[in-house]
Amino acid sequence: MLLNDKLKPYRLLLASQSPRRRELMTGCGLPYELAEKFDCEETYPDDLPLIGVSEYLSTLKSEAYPVPLLENDILLTADTVVLAGGEFRMTAEGTTWHGGEILGKPRDRDDARRMLKILSGAHHLVTTGVTLRSAARMTHFTSLTYVWFRTLTDEEITYYVDTFQPFDKAGAYGIQEWIGYAAIECIEGSFYNVMGLPVQKVYTELDKFLNP
Repeated sequence: MLLNDKLKPYRLLLASQSPRRRELMTGCGLPYELAEKFDCEETYPDDLPLIGVSEYLSTLKSEAYPVPLLENDILLTADTVVLAGGEFRMTAEGTTWHGGEILGKPRDRDDARRMLKILSGAHHLVTTGVTLRSAARMTHFTSLTYVWFRTLTDEEITYYVDTFQPFDKAGAYGIQEWIGYAAIECIEGSFYNVMGLPVQKVYTELDKFLNP
């Protein structure tokens, strides 16, 4: 049975104001409703490994949702962060990220230009944490995508920031925009994860969530 058919008895609630996430859910054919808008203070412990921040924040958002879930409700929350200036390592315990900083949404034009200068000519890691919660249980996961930028000129950075105004995007860029065509040399992992939602993994995890 297709996942869409399995979801018919349920109400899938997307708790996100991101137009990219709505676009990706629609493109994947998943029937959903927008959850009521709510506030959540997106903070995390100082000692939390950076690679775990997005999943921590997606769970925080889920737990902050103020409306009690009905028996047939499934709430989906997500958070995307960019880790830059460090390096990733593969160990027996999994992937870790050492050094660097989290690049969230830029405060203004100057901050967006600062972020893109950090990303220019280097690699970074995009992580999206996703949480699925019903009235009875909760699960969460993280998707990782490695992205390599060619070196950008100051003129290119200024053009992108002033033309596309990426102030609502983690890391100050959208892979689906000009910069993705002109500047990204290589990615390893889900393209859609960089847009803000790893829809293939969401699809498969939703299927498992319905059949525990």
